[in-house]
Amino acid sequence: MDSQSDDHAEVVRGVVASHLPGYRIDSVVPLGEGEDNIAFEVNEELIVRFGKHPDPATRAARVGCEVRLLAAVAGISPLPVPRPSFTAAEQGCLAYLKLPGLPLIDLPLSRRSAHGAPIGGRLGEVLTALHRTPAGRMAELVDVDDQPAALWLEEAAQTYATIAAQVPAAHRPAVEAFLDAPPPADEHALAFSHNDLGIEHVLVDPASWTVTGVIDWSDAAICDPARDFGLLYRDLGPAALHSALRNYRTDAHRAEEISARAAFYARCGVLEDMAYGIETGQDKYLTKSLTALNWLHPA
Repeated sequence: MDSQSDDHAEVVRGVVASHLPGYRIDSVVPLGEGEDNIAFEVNEELIVRFGKHPDPATRAARVGCEVRLLAAVAGISPLPVPRPSFTAAEQGCLAYLKLPGLPLIDLPLSRRSAHGAPIGGRLGEVLTALHRTPAGRMAELVDVDDQPAALWLEEAAQTYATIAAQVPAAHRPAVEAFLDAPPPADEHALAFSHNDLGIEHVLVDPASWTVTGVIDWSDAAICDPARDFGLLYRDLGPAALHSALRNYRTDAHRAEEISARAAFYARCGVLEDMAYGIETGQDKYLTKSLTALNWLHPA
C-alpha cells in the first residue's frame, strides 16, 4: 500500500474497532472509488463505505436516508440487498456484510454474454417489483431524477467530443448520426427504480451464474422506468434486454415504449462509461463499452 492507502486503512480499522468491539481485523483491501463513495473490504466479509461529500452534515444525512431506503427495498426486492451492520454518520460511513456472489463486471466478458438472457430475465423480475411500488411511498426516501432527453443528448455529445479519438473509427458515423438525431419525446410515467443498475452493481454466483443480489442503492430515484433497462441493454446486450422485458409484469408501463427509450439511454450511457474507463484507468469499463458499441452504434 502507498501512504494514502495506509491512511485509509487506518481510518477503516478505527471505525470498525469503534463500532464492532472485539471484531478482529486481519485485512483491509480497497474495493473501488466512484464519484460519491470510496469502499473497502475487511476480512473478505465486511464492506465499509465512506461518502465523499465535503460537508459532514450532508454526509450524515445521506447515510441516514440510505439506511432507511435499504430497509424499504429489502421488503420489496425479490433479490437480497445490503443490510447495514453499523453506520458512522458523521464520517459518511455505512458498513454491511458482503452478499454472496461477485460483481458481474468482474467476470469474463465471454461468459457474461453467454448468460446475459437469464440474468436479464431475473433483473426484469426485480424491476417489476420496484416499479410496482407506489412512487409516493418512496418519495420521502429518494429524489425525482427525470432530466429531459434533450439534456441527455447534449451531455452525450459533450462526452463524445472528449473521447472521439478513442472511439474506433468504424463506429464514429453511427455515434455522430445518433447525436445529430432528435431525442425521444419526454412523455412517460415515473417509477421508483435502482437508477444505476449497471453490471458493477449486480452480483452473480460464478459457478451457477445465478443472480445473488443487487448492491449500491445510493442513486435510487423516482425516474423513467426505462433507465435501468437501458443499463441492462448497454452492459449485457439485446438478448438480456428482451429477456428482461419478457419477465416484466406491470400494467403501468408498456414494454415496447420502454424498449425504445432504453435504447436511447444505452446509447448515451455507453459514451459516459467509456469516458469513465479512460479517465480512471479502469480497463473493465473501457472494454465493456467498446464491446457494447457493436450493438449500440454498429459499424
